[in-house]
Amino acid sequence: MIEGPGWLLLSYLVYAQAIPAFDYELGVAMGTQEPASQITEVGAALWWGFAFGDLVTYIPRLAIGLVGYCLETAWGTIALAGALGISLYWPIVSLAIVVDASDAEGWSLPKEGEYWIVLPIIAAWAAYGLWHMACTRTSKFIS
Repeated sequence: MIEGPGWLLLSYLVYAQAIPAFDYELGVAMGTQEPASQITEVGAALWWGFAFGDLVTYIPRLAIGLVGYCLETAWGTIALAGALGISLYWPIVSLAIVVDASDAEGWSLPKEGEYWIVLPIIAAWAAYGLWHMACTRTSKFIS
């Protein structure tokens, strides 16, 4: 329940966030990012900021955490817990942005429904993962 969805999420993040961190317009063409014409220049800058942050912190931490968790190491558990914390945080922030920006001038999110389907699933998985790790892994590493 942790590793399978984790590897799927990592694959998705590489495709949907890492590529647009290098070339946001390519992400728009791929359909993984919203064009500035629909979400304003500020909105595009915000989404690019998430993509860049994911590239330099979240994606490596999730990859390292998944490998280490599979190997049942303390460092893997710690790294994965950090990645799960991010996995819980950013969907909530993103949905808050979608709600608050919905009536902003220049903001038109045509695929908003997709956000409301995918992001709560990611947040629920992350919350479950943190709970599961707290219940099963922490006693192994506390002496």
